[in-house]
Amino acid sequence: MAPKWMDRSIPGRPAWKRLRHLIPYAAALVLLVSLRQSHLSESLNLLLYDLVTQWRAAPSGRETPIAIIGIGEADLRKLGWPLDDGLLAEAIERLDRAGVGAIGLDLYRDLGVGIHQERLRALAARHGRLVSVYSAVDRIGAIPGTPPDRRAYIDLTIDPDGVVRRDLLHVRGLGPEGVSLPMRLLEVATGKTLLRQRIERGDSNLSGLEQSGGGYTDLDNAGVQRMLAFHRAGSFPTWSLSRLLSGGVPTAELRGKIVLIGNLAPSLRDSFRVPFSRFGAARGLSKMPGVEIHAHRTAALLAQENSQSFGLMAAPGWANGLLVLAGLGLGIGLGEGIGSLRRSLAAVGAVALLAALAGAVALGQGAWFDGALPLAALAACSAAAWTRRGMEEQRQGLELERLLGQTTSAAMAHELLDKRQGLLEGGRFPGRQVCVTVLFADIAQFSSLAERLDPDALLIWLNRSMGVMVSSVHKHGGLVNKFTGDGLMAVFGAPLSQGVAEDATAAVNSASAMREQLRQLNGFLKLEGQPLLQLRVGLHSGWVIAGSVGSPERWEFGLIGDVVNCASRIESFAKTTITHHCQVMVSSTTHRLVVDRVQGAWKPRGMVPLGGRSEGLEAWELIDGASPEAPDNPSQDTGRRAGS
Repeated sequence: MAPKWMDRSIPGRPAWKRLRHLIPYAAALVLLVSLRQSHLSESLNLLLYDLVTQWRAAPSGRETPIAIIGIGEADLRKLGWPLDDGLLAEAIERLDRAGVGAIGLDLYRDLGVGIHQERLRALAARHGRLVSVYSAVDRIGAIPGTPPDRRAYIDLTIDPDGVVRRDLLHVRGLGPEGVSLPMRLLEVATGKTLLRQRIERGDSNLSGLEQSGGGYTDLDNAGVQRMLAFHRAGSFPTWSLSRLLSGGVPTAELRGKIVLIGNLAPSLRDSFRVPFSRFGAARGLSKMPGVEIHAHRTAALLAQENSQSFGLMAAPGWANGLLVLAGLGLGIGLGEGIGSLRRSLAAVGAVALLAALAGAVALGQGAWFDGALPLAALAACSAAAWTRRGMEEQRQGLELERLLGQTTSAAMAHELLDKRQGLLEGGRFPGRQVCVTVLFADIAQFSSLAERLDPDALLIWLNRSMGVMVSSVHKHGGLVNKFTGDGLMAVFGAPLSQGVAEDATAAVNSASAMREQLRQLNGFLKLEGQPLLQLRVGLHSGWVIAGSVGSPERWEFGLIGDVVNCASRIESFAKTTITHHCQVMVSSTTHRLVVDRVQGAWKPRGMVPLGGRSEGLEAWELIDGASPEAPDNPSQDTGRRAGS
């Protein structure tokens, strides 16, 4: 690996640029914070909560000791509105004679109505089972004269979307009259205050909702709140006020029960949206009367006291926090850790589906977690990982282009990009010892040609010639390492190798392709009256050190080794033997690698002298079948037999 000091010394890569890869994750974090602050995730969680509440099996209100005396539209027509206090007093006395356990009057009577106001106030003062309500929010008092221990606040806890989902069980420190209607009814009916005492003591089993409990993100959790466990809508025994006053309600149906008196008439607008409202409008459940909501509250509190809770329980905030962290970790892990983008997408989708199924199972078991934000964290972080990877791929692609220039084919560039992790270190190709085949190609008699043509015509002619050479190299998977003025140097086997023999074969086939394309080009040049082209090609195979050469200001992919010099000498050796438009010469090393792989005849050309060496390098020529030197029977050529 490249030393750390080298990575730090690379100009143009300051710390802030290296940190730019964190930008997608910063954007994901901003998105998640915005999602949470906008309460959009909370809305999605509440939507799911309402759906589950709608379809989850709930007990019937008929199984509870709670009943409703409702004031419907027919009662309004018959008895008038507002109701005379005398009618309410008559109803309360009839319920008392029936032996009810407690009476909750869900009507404000701080101001009397009619001529019998004193009768109702006297009942409120002396009747031990009548609970009179007041509103702490709207500052509406209870019936004057009601003792503090039979007063109850009636205020409901309503979510920002106008739906009643929570129940305010109790608020500590409000004094003897600061008790909710359900709690007061339960205490009056049983004569016990044990549940309130447990809440006052801070019983952990009666702890309230946390600020980020369940699917909420920023809950006003003042007091002790719980998710309201609804019984089946409309299942509480209900009779009209007129029927009660006429003696039509069986006494046996009322004895010992907690009875609530309140409005059912839609025209009085004393109704509220509940979880059933979102999906139950078609069945007449668009809103629920307040008196029925208090019946549900009282029934849920009674079940709580008897340890028979059945509603959805909100998960604590720390559990939701762990789920969000899990979503973040899985998003980053699956997005970064799986190499294939397609497999990474599939993995994230599978995990999201499993998480949704697990959430559905948890809801089915009565546990309500924040499902939206963890899934959003999974999606946002995986998307950030894919974006970062895309940015990194683009950066590395630019680095490859900077390191290799336009010296390779699109197919090879794509393969290099796919395998970049094992090729690049610190923005460069580290030095590696590899076996390659080096190809040198040079235009014969270029100097004399340059003297005859004007500069522009010369470059046009030269570039047409170079086009033949470059396209042949690229077509066979080679890399044009450098241009040498009137020629080029190409390498096969670095930075990617298909195998030593395969690379050598590709190099020789590239030279053969040059020869064929050159023949066609010369045909066009002849028709145009342009000078014809003669090309010398030399190839040699062996071990080199390949990697980035230069300085951080400019890296080039270079080859270091005797193989390069030998290939150049073989190409130069062809000067003495060239007889036609393209002569292809290879070393004996390359010849041994390709003789059984390349179609064509071979001819020995003697020894190529190498400076500083006592022995030269044996050269072989690949005979062009269309040249005058092509043998009549290539299969009987002595060169092929010698190389076999």
